[in-house]
Amino acid sequence: MLSSTPRTDPRNEMAGPSQTLFRVFVLSVTALGWSVLGLVLLLGHLPSLLHLETACWVAAGLLLVGEIRPLFFPGARDVNGIALSTAFVFAMLLRYDLTVALLLQTVAVLVSDVWRSKALWRTAFNVGQYVLSWTAAWAVLALLGHTAGPLHPRDLTSHDLLRALAGGIAFFVVNEVLVAKAIALRSGVCVKDVLGGGMVYEVLTTGGLLAFAPLVAMTMQAGPAYVPLLLPPLAAVYAAGALGVRSERQAMSDALTGLANRKQLSERVSQGQVALVLLDLDLFKQVNDTLGHHVGDQLLVAVARRLVSCVRPHDVVARLGGDEFALVLEEADQEAAEHAAQRAREALSEPFSLEGLLVEVSASTGIAVSPDHGDDLEELLKRADVAMYLSKESGQVEVYDPARDPNTPGRLVLLGAFRRALEQDELLLHYQPKADARTGEVVGCEALVRWQHPELGLVLPDGFIPLAERSGLITPMTTWLLDTSLRQLALWRARGWDLCMALNITVKDLGNESFVGDVLQALERNGLPPDAVQLELTEGSLFADSTRARTALKQLLAAGISLSLDDFGTGWSSLGQLRQLPVSEIKVDRSFVSRMAQDPRDLAIVTSVINLGRGLGVRVVAEGVEDVATWRLLAELGCDRVQGWALSRPLPPAELEPWLSERLATPVAY
Repeated sequence: MLSSTPRTDPRNEMAGPSQTLFRVFVLSVTALGWSVLGLVLLLGHLPSLLHLETACWVAAGLLLVGEIRPLFFPGARDVNGIALSTAFVFAMLLRYDLTVALLLQTVAVLVSDVWRSKALWRTAFNVGQYVLSWTAAWAVLALLGHTAGPLHPRDLTSHDLLRALAGGIAFFVVNEVLVAKAIALRSGVCVKDVLGGGMVYEVLTTGGLLAFAPLVAMTMQAGPAYVPLLLPPLAAVYAAGALGVRSERQAMSDALTGLANRKQLSERVSQGQVALVLLDLDLFKQVNDTLGHHVGDQLLVAVARRLVSCVRPHDVVARLGGDEFALVLEEADQEAAEHAAQRAREALSEPFSLEGLLVEVSASTGIAVSPDHGDDLEELLKRADVAMYLSKESGQVEVYDPARDPNTPGRLVLLGAFRRALEQDELLLHYQPKADARTGEVVGCEALVRWQHPELGLVLPDGFIPLAERSGLITPMTTWLLDTSLRQLALWRARGWDLCMALNITVKDLGNESFVGDVLQALERNGLPPDAVQLELTEGSLFADSTRARTALKQLLAAGISLSLDDFGTGWSSLGQLRQLPVSEIKVDRSFVSRMAQDPRDLAIVTSVINLGRGLGVRVVAEGVEDVATWRLLAELGCDRVQGWALSRPLPPAELEPWLSERLATPVAY
């Protein structure tokens, strides 16, 4: 099993949102506590400690053993457990005096903190706050007439129990307030929230130990032989605590990997500012289907190990179920989260050796950061999930962006309106011509969908295509696109205009079982040959992992329909992959073309793509050609076709047809 708990204690670093106030508070408590300790030891009767009764030394021995082997209970806020020193030190205070109690508490803290490698400042603070807490308890006992000394131990009676209760309450209150104030200053939260968050647990544990103290004191007064009788009930408490912790750990951990599960993740997210990195393994289903579920399980365990190895010691790695993992990064901003996400992706990029086979996986990765993107786990998971699905499309680490979230109330309202738009024929097509770069002859048009919203006016594709893809409305929209555009093309061809129609297709379309049939039927209905249409796809669509998408591409090519790689240069294809792509055309993205006449770097990129296309034997189209100078430069470089406002802006059919009639009769070359 893999540990999902911190491997070193991050609290050893003296830092926090209110760092200066935190340091001042820690130093003040430490200085005051140690001053009180020094004063008590100076005024106390130290030589008399050598004559303490044997029962005291036996109890002190049990105290030190309890410090090294603390108690653990379910729901503990401190990963170091609960030390028994509280019960034994309070017993020493009740039977002897403050000097004995403070000496034993100081020794207990030193032994415990050195054993757990705590920072020196934490050890000093712990001694200081315990000294102040026990001094408060002693003061209350003294006010109530409780007196004792090393040479004159007090035999407790029933009359002392109320005094013990008052002293215990004094210790509990001072101790809780001092610790809560330190935690609040360090984490930047309210003291009230710190106290309220675990008060029931503290009352049951610390309060229980304080209540046990009179019994310890009465056992000591009975004689040293009776002190070991405390061991059986303590052993029972240890066993019950261990059983509870084991059950809690099982409930808070993933059974397969040993990582934290969703429940533990929720608790960690609620403890302060965190960043959540969500990772979803790509191609995991293929591993399961091909190699079997037992190999899939081995892969999940191996992935878990790598993720644990690439985060900071106090960060948490969790498995949310299936092939989905999460990283909770404490006190991390967006930049730190992006670095961590990139490290995780790099860790997973190395092949996994499973049963003699090398298996490669990648992970789509989304990030959400509190409090910007949410304050609780469910909100952060929802936002990170949105970013993760964007990562599946882009192939990059994505951070949640409200503007790209299809699940916001405004987007949901827009989705409902878009559904009605399909039913009420509010969609329309504008067509942007393409021309031969050298002759200026118009060779085709690209059909661009627009939405004539009754209130918002003309909505461009970026405003509704992502909604359509995620809601399933992309299928009826594509059917409408095919029918409308090819019907228009048939009308133009009937007028003698031998044009080709370019249509933008998404990976969702390729995954639709009926898509290829729909394209072929639309061509047949309008009496058009397969080469009359060209489908433009992004790199993500052409490299889709879906078997159905790859099959659809092969069927389209076999039918004689050509494919164009849209927005080339903005995706994540490699040159090796490009060589294998089933495309007859690549379109240079407008982000490179629009400034190539002014920016030598953009010019170099466009020139390289044109040469690459020529070498691969595919046509190169430049998008975003906005001026004559750029057109001429492209023609000189050997670009095949141009598209952009230098030729024509996208126009509705009624405006485009007069332009086409004139332009087809007299081509204009630049």
